[in-house]
Amino acid sequence: MSVIDTSTGRSPWLSAAGMKALFRERPIIPLLGLLALLVILSQVIRPGIVTPNWAGVMIRTAVPLAILAGCQTITMLTGGIDLSVGAVASMSGFLVATLVGDTGLAGAIVIALVVAALFGLVNGIGAGVFRVHPLIMTLAMSLVVLGLANVWQLIRVQTGSGVPPEFRTIGADMFFGVIPVSLLLFAPLALLIVYTLNRTGFGRLLYAIGDNEVASRLSGAKSWQVLTVLYVISAVLAGVAGFVLSGLTNTASVTLADSAVLPSVAAAVIGGTSIFGGRGTYTGTMVGALILTVITSILSSLGYPEAVRQILFGAMIVLVAAAYTRIVGE
Repeated sequence: MSVIDTSTGRSPWLSAAGMKALFRERPIIPLLGLLALLVILSQVIRPGIVTPNWAGVMIRTAVPLAILAGCQTITMLTGGIDLSVGAVASMSGFLVATLVGDTGLAGAIVIALVVAALFGLVNGIGAGVFRVHPLIMTLAMSLVVLGLANVWQLIRVQTGSGVPPEFRTIGADMFFGVIPVSLLLFAPLALLIVYTLNRTGFGRLLYAIGDNEVASRLSGAKSWQVLTVLYVISAVLAGVAGFVLSGLTNTASVTLADSAVLPSVAAAVIGGTSIFGGRGTYTGTMVGALILTVITSILSSLGYPEAVRQILFGAMIVLVAAAYTRIVGE
């Protein structure tokens, strides 16, 4: 599509059909536009709030959500979903907090990630081999993880207050008060996800399975193997998100990330990932996580009580996701 329509003298993107095509072909552009509007709205509501430090805080807050939304993106590309990410993230952060005194930080991290991977393996086998619907499989697994985490908490007789200082540095500190330290972890992780989805055979298989699983199977792809590996990766990413989130909040509990599950799904959907599979990008998901973070900041600036903020937050998610899904689905 050309930049300027020679017959009318204006950009074809400005027409209704052009806007729909823009959402389908280059969703990152309208998403960035929406993010810019929300930043302007933040400045209007509280003049002077938008500063480099404010931007750094928004990015720092969005990092764990973006990682969890990455779990949703890669699973939704196959037509699935991972509702266990909140429980796995909480468990991972809590496990490190309770083990770091015995095994050291490196040992605790390895143990937490291995346990997370095992939960992901069960999810993958259930969804890929036994064909349990991913929503049911991962929802059930989240309850199993929560139950086991509570048992572990009783055994250790700890409340999860021992967040390692290294996690607090990664999750909460900023260079020069502007650049979040968590970007040192998130940037290479995000690049790896984007590269995997766009440049590797595994990424192409995810899109193929989500677009048409039967056709991909007939072409020789073993979908059960792909799904098994996929949910292991998702669980490990959730574990990493749990580390960052525990450092950001300086809290480790068995329910720390539970409230982030639905926002992680919303970030992926708003970012352009189809819940039916076969379409989506992680770059869009990252912008979606930032959009939700700024919306939360706006609601806090308006001084709404928590209950009202949750209602408005949920309504905004539904409206934006429904509008976007309708546009790209036509």
